[in-house]
Amino acid sequence: MWLIIVYARLTIGSLQHIIPIVFAAVFAFLLVKYSNRKFNLIQKQIAIHRLAWCISVTVIVFHVYRMLFDNYNFKTDLPLYLCSFIALLIPIFTHYRKYWMFEILLFWIIGGTLQGVITPDIANGFPSFDYFRYWVVHLGLLSVIFYFIYVFKMRPTLKSLFKSLFALQGYVGLMILLNYLLDANYFYLNEKPKSASLLDYFGEWPYYILVGQLIIIPLFLLIYLPFYITKKGRNHLANN
Repeated sequence: MWLIIVYARLTIGSLQHIIPIVFAAVFAFLLVKYSNRKFNLIQKQIAIHRLAWCISVTVIVFHVYRMLFDNYNFKTDLPLYLCSFIALLIPIFTHYRKYWMFEILLFWIIGGTLQGVITPDIANGFPSFDYFRYWVVHLGLLSVIFYFIYVFKMRPTLKSLFKSLFALQGYVGLMILLNYLLDANYFYLNEKPKSASLLDYFGEWPYYILVGQLIIIPLFLLIYLPFYITKKGRNHLANN
């Protein structure tokens, strides 16, 4: 007898959408609070490194599972889209904890995951593997970067914004090379997606790529704005 699992369709604003966000927000808050109160530096480093490995292993297991039991397509399904790509690399960041890595990843993670959290794109809803993989990656990455902000007290500067922007061009260059080698279309650098998307308003190739790059600048500035305001507030209090 075949076991048939019917996945509930995920809609924006549904319990499938809201519950993971609430759970992750509570988890991140408690983790930060507990770490600051109870952990020494070594324990803080171990805790966030283990969380990073949970995120990365989730992605690896998901793709291995699909390679073995699903119709896996190397031209479309490799974990090369930005959030999955970061998820594979995040244990490197949590191991070395270099400030230049934080500068790059802060803008990549917040800018790249927030849209996915607000308007999730999940083929199969709860309780599919893809559903859990999606939320572990997106909400897990946000938890990691906020841990570095509120536990390790790392803060970006305006220079960090441009470092992250230039590093993003390196990622785009890597995707161009891999698209050429695989005859693929990762990051939609060769053509727009077949389905309707925001890129439809940005013109045809290659203009939609240029417009998309320009939009990243105000997005990164918006991400940096709270840090700038907070820094100005601290400086004002220190001078009075």
